[in-house]
Amino acid sequence: MDLLSTGLNVRRLVLDRRAKGNTIGLVPTMGALHQGHLELIKTAKAENDWVVCSIFVNPTQFNNPEDLARYPRTLEADRKLLESVGCDAVFAPSVEEMYPAAPDLKMDFGLLETVMEGAFRPGHFNGVGIVVAKLFNIVQPDQAYFGQKDLQQTAVIRSLVRNLSFPIALKICPTVRESDGLAMSSRNVRLSPEERALAPEIYKTLSACKAALLGGAPAKEVLSRHAENLDRSGFNTEYLELVDVVTLQAIDGLKSEGGNALCIATHLGPVRLIDNLVF
Repeated sequence: MDLLSTGLNVRRLVLDRRAKGNTIGLVPTMGALHQGHLELIKTAKAENDWVVCSIFVNPTQFNNPEDLARYPRTLEADRKLLESVGCDAVFAPSVEEMYPAAPDLKMDFGLLETVMEGAFRPGHFNGVGIVVAKLFNIVQPDQAYFGQKDLQQTAVIRSLVRNLSFPIALKICPTVRESDGLAMSSRNVRLSPEERALAPEIYKTLSACKAALLGGAPAKEVLSRHAENLDRSGFNTEYLELVDVVTLQAIDGLKSEGGNALCIATHLGPVRLIDNLVF
């Protein structure tokens, strides 16, 4: 497995692989890899001849400097995990490599910027858009793989691909969960044992909301009641929303099957966790 730190070296390998007729898959990550990331690699390996995993903790998408400083960085352990599932190359650039100067480009993703993650983390999606566009330009993959856990981010990246005409197929893969339902996340390692024991309540809350909505209960009442219950148990919830799965705008009632998403962001101790349920 190649370990690369510069865009120039990535481009050289990409040119070599293209000359051999290989298809290329990209799995962008911020490292601190878990089984969810490895499932993305496995899927990419099954669908492409050559797979690159990028590992870069992108400073431009963090609103909270403390969150950026505490984000786990485990490159050597990540490298071993990627080798174990047959990843072909790792692109792990420095901040200076990705940002020789502070970016002055501003991306606006319209209504996606006004709800949920966009509302609570202003500027976040500008940072996501810039770094993903950079990775797409450096690696030039045929297909790029993302997890459904970051549902709003996937909508932003779809917009990026559409508006900038990237010739890339996006593959959104199902959220991978622990046996107790907690969505796998690099931030989970920051939970204390007591917090980790409580964390599965997030998925239980989403599942209970889904059942109530399918049973005909009013959305506003269901969301309010379950958010309050979650907070009484020790969480600090930013949002719990029922949204259109495509536009991610709030809806008052259910659309057809597969058109709905329950989305949540909540704090447990110092850790901010997100999850969603599409149905």
